[in-house]
Amino acid sequence: MNNINRRNFFKISAGTVIGMTLGGVTLRAFAAEQLKLDDPLAAAMRYTHKSEVEGQKCSNCNLIQGEDGQEWRPCAIFPGKLVASEGWCAAWVKKV
Repeated sequence: MNNINRRNFFKISAGTVIGMTLGGVTLRAFAAEQLKLDDPLAAAMRYTHKSEVEGQKCSNCNLIQGEDGQEWRPCAIFPGKLVASEGWCAAWVKKV
């Protein structure tokens, strides 16, 4: 009887770990969607994928998150979305 309970415990544990891992990957992929130019907040903030303002781009903005060197990164202004490192919006703040 003890072996059956132990076996079921390991099956459930393994399934839970796999489910949590795959679920986390799916949620991160869903939340990490590239910001579209027709997004209402993007339009309100005059977001563009390619900055036309000298010396200002998302990669040198204080609001950008994530690691340097990535083409698309999270931004505090657009939760759940990724902005282009070469992009720009009206909320740009010089990185300190």
